[in-house]
Amino acid sequence: MMRVASAHATIRKQFGVSIGKFEGVEEPLARIGGATYYLEAMRRYTLSALDQGIKPPVVTAIAKYYATETNRRCINDCMDILGGAAISMGPRNTLAIAYIATPIGITVEGANILTRTLMIFGQGALRAHPYAFKEVNAIEKNDLKEFDAAFWGHIGHVVRNFCRSIVLSFSRGYLGSRGTGGEVSRYFQKLAWASASFAILADLSMLLLGGSLKVRERLTGRFADIISWMYIGTAVLHRYEAEGRRKEDLPFVHYGMRTALAEIQKAFDGLLINFNVPIFGILFREPIHWWSSLNRLSEGPSDVLGHEICELIMTDSEQRERLSESVYIPKDIHDSNGRLENAFRIIKRSEDIERKIRHAIATKKMDKVKGEKRFEVALQLGIITAEEKANLIKAEEVRWDAIQVDDFSEQEFHGKGEDLAPRPTFDQVYGK
Repeated sequence: MMRVASAHATIRKQFGVSIGKFEGVEEPLARIGGATYYLEAMRRYTLSALDQGIKPPVVTAIAKYYATETNRRCINDCMDILGGAAISMGPRNTLAIAYIATPIGITVEGANILTRTLMIFGQGALRAHPYAFKEVNAIEKNDLKEFDAAFWGHIGHVVRNFCRSIVLSFSRGYLGSRGTGGEVSRYFQKLAWASASFAILADLSMLLLGGSLKVRERLTGRFADIISWMYIGTAVLHRYEAEGRRKEDLPFVHYGMRTALAEIQKAFDGLLINFNVPIFGILFREPIHWWSSLNRLSEGPSDVLGHEICELIMTDSEQRERLSESVYIPKDIHDSNGRLENAFRIIKRSEDIERKIRHAIATKKMDKVKGEKRFEVALQLGIITAEEKANLIKAEEVRWDAIQVDDFSEQEFHGKGEDLAPRPTFDQVYGK
């Protein structure tokens, strides 16, 4: 989707400008570009455990849920960017089948709803806790000694988490570990801060709600959101480190981490205002929620960062190739994706030539001329060479071909016609 959306946003023009330059289009395009990096980070991080023979049920549930849900949001964004090219079914359509198939990935055990509200935190709260599972086991075995050890260990764990949460909250995480340092050190601190707050809230929930926590699915869903986005954030930082701290990847790291921290903050806010238990509920809804709102983890990616992401994925570069290195990109220019990629590369190579013409018009060296005629005028005035003119004409031809959508007669639609009629060429429509 990143390849298709960024190519189309470069090729398709409105008012003489690539639609990817419009801020309205940049917004969904940035979401797709950002998700491309952090979802691949999560995929690799999760599979690294599976490749070692580890079978982590909570982690795989997180990966499955967020891969499919993020895909659902991205396919909708992609459909918006491509517009009619995405809804006109036929050989040229690159997205319609993926859009139709999206609910298949969502549907499991009813739907992703159960994965989020029951499996991620419902299983993880007990199994991943350092003492709760031991306590349950000791009760089942009627082992008082083992229960005492687990119980007092649990009390110590709660006290340590409470103190850690207070210290990190009041210091806004600055007293937490800086991890590997460098440009991303602040994210390590914020993850430590979020982790401490999550730990103490999870323990308090189990203490105050007991068995009823299992049926408080809105709460368990928000707990699942927190731990899931902490996991995704960890995966992003791991990928950045594992790939050698590439400076050109920093915008994607910043986008992924700010998205993760903003989603964590959103889930914390939802927990605090909906923690309906006597006495403690008032504390959570009023002073603690007020402090959390004042002391936020992140407000999400900025518009400037989103613009930077779009610029990067709309550039024919090695970085764009790395972002989708595990995806098959066809070379056949008659294939829908191959046609887009071919047009994208040719158009990107002609941009500097077009820039010379626009500069000449802006500086009054040539009059403003519409259409292909401007190439001839620019050649006559010596602004471009004959070879450059040929490149511009080729770019316009592939642009025209790439933005065409499938169109069938009634006979063709019902399968009664001959072979599909060839599409009109650029020259046939505009003349030589």
